[in-house]
Amino acid sequence: MKRFAVFIAVVGVLVGCSREGGKTRFASVGTGAVTGVYYQVGQAIMNVMNERTGTTGLKVTAEATGGSVANINAILAGDMDFGVCQSDTQYQAYHGQGEWQDKGPQEALRSICSFHSEAITFVATEASGIRSLADVKGKTINIGNPGSGQRQNATDIFRLIGIDPDKDFVAEGLKASEAPKVMQDGQLDGFFYTVGHPAAAIIEATAGRRPVRFVPITGMEEFLAGHPYYVPVTIPIALYPKAGNQEDVPTIGMLATLVTSAAVDEETVYQLTKGIFENLDRIRELHEAFRNLDAQKMVDQGNTIPRHPGAERYFREAGLLK
Repeated sequence: MKRFAVFIAVVGVLVGCSREGGKTRFASVGTGAVTGVYYQVGQAIMNVMNERTGTTGLKVTAEATGGSVANINAILAGDMDFGVCQSDTQYQAYHGQGEWQDKGPQEALRSICSFHSEAITFVATEASGIRSLADVKGKTINIGNPGSGQRQNATDIFRLIGIDPDKDFVAEGLKASEAPKVMQDGQLDGFFYTVGHPAAAIIEATAGRRPVRFVPITGMEEFLAGHPYYVPVTIPIALYPKAGNQEDVPTIGMLATLVTSAAVDEETVYQLTKGIFENLDRIRELHEAFRNLDAQKMVDQGNTIPRHPGAERYFREAGLLK
């Protein structure tokens, strides 16, 4: 019996060991609201990585969060290993702009790759009479919770056209997942959400008893010239047949990106990057926003800060980075 007990103990230790350091390594990915596409990105990464734990020794969790800014701050504080964020937000953090103007450049931030394109989406009730950005004066508009990318996007756009969110309209700070219900309950005239399409929150907003429409965001040429991480984007109206618009909606947007910290070890980032790119066919099937993911574009576009050596190592091995 003693020999058997010793044998079981030894087997238990061996089973609990991974390929690195004798322990399973754990990594967390910050996403966004559960109704948003960021959450789907995190779930996709978690699923493909945890199928490889026996080989890599890496166990991944995906956590719902407040979005881009919250994810970056958590990564830099060491509370999270990876996070999904907007390409403009990673640029601002690294260069000490936007939310980080007072803190200064966050030079420990590192990029891995980009994912799907995102559109700055403005949804308003038909009853509000909002047909353009200028029509928000005196209205109640949700621009996003503190720590979200859409809040920064909405603020940037309004200030560009001479509208002050602190004075010209009532700017609410709800999470994107909360805004559709609050709008349908009659407490909002509209809301902003920077998101890949189709998005569950937008479907919810357009399917309620109060008719709604998308508000086009145009006349942004000056903004685009000064902000190279933004690009013109179109929202396909066919994705939202219950919206009041008859044609596709012009707006601007950027790319969703995956970031980490220079403090995260190279092997962990390498294994995560490899897991994503070796499972792209599966990931493309998980959400409509992922259908057109292209490996080379994910490496070449949207990464506006230095790349982590672990990601670079895999991209060179795979022939994606010369």
